[in-house]
This record gives sequence, C-alpha cells and structure tokens, in this order.
Amino acid sequence: MRSVFADTLYWVAIVRPGDQWRDASTHAKEALGPVRLLTTDEILSEFLTALAGGGEVVRRQAVKMVQAIMSNPNVTVLPQSRASFLKGLGLYESRPDKSYSLVDCASMESMRAAGIQEVLSNDHHFSQEGFTVLIARG
Repeated sequence: MRSVFADTLYWVAIVRPGDQWRDASTHAKEALGPVRLLTTDEILSEFLTALAGGGEVVRRQAVKMVQAIMSNPNVTVLPQSRASFLKGLGLYESRPDKSYSLVDCASMESMRAAGIQEVLSNDHHFSQEGFTVLIARG
C-alpha cells in the first residue's frame, strides 16, 4: 500500500469546525484511494497546539482525534526522538534562506527516510524541497 505523509494542516482541517481547508483536505485524501498515512509526534504536538485555544469542546475533540490517529492501523506515528530532532535541526540549519519551521524540517527528514514523496498539506515549503503537495492552495 502506498504511503503519504499527513501534515498538521490536514489533521486540523478535518477536525476543526468550519476550517477553510476542510473540503480541500477531504477531497485530496479521497482522491488518493487506499493509502497508509505517516505522521510524527511533532505533527501531533503541533496539531494539539493549533487547537489549544478552541475551548473545552474542541480540546476534547483534539485529544480524541490524537488517540484515534495513534490507534489507527492505517496510520504510522513516528516517535519524536533526539535523532529526529537533530535531523530536523540539521535541515533547519542548512536552509538559512528559508522560513521552514523545525517541525517542517523534521517532517521532511522523516519523509526522506521513509521514501515518501507526497504530503497532505498545502505548505509550499514541502514543494521547495521537491515533495508533492496534495492540498491545493485556494
């Protein structure tokens, strides 16, 4: 089964009520057909941070979503480690002309290590590194 990386934007879009990227994210995922998703602890941390100010109901939904992601047999969540941090930091350091976040850098390095080319995101930073972004920017 083909593997695709799931970025923070994708997870937020499918869970946050009224998110502007919900339709595009849902369409992009459906267009893939059966796939295995790869994400990271760093992405899930960023996801929880993005929803932290949404109030009690949204925070509960966010926790349930992370638990569902982690228990889904079609999703692999790579653990955060010193090695993943250092690989991300290395890419971050090597791109002083870019505005990549450390989470983006760690994600890109995880994608490279897994041989994954496609990402459920609309973040042009992935395109700048040669990855295929699957969620079209409006």
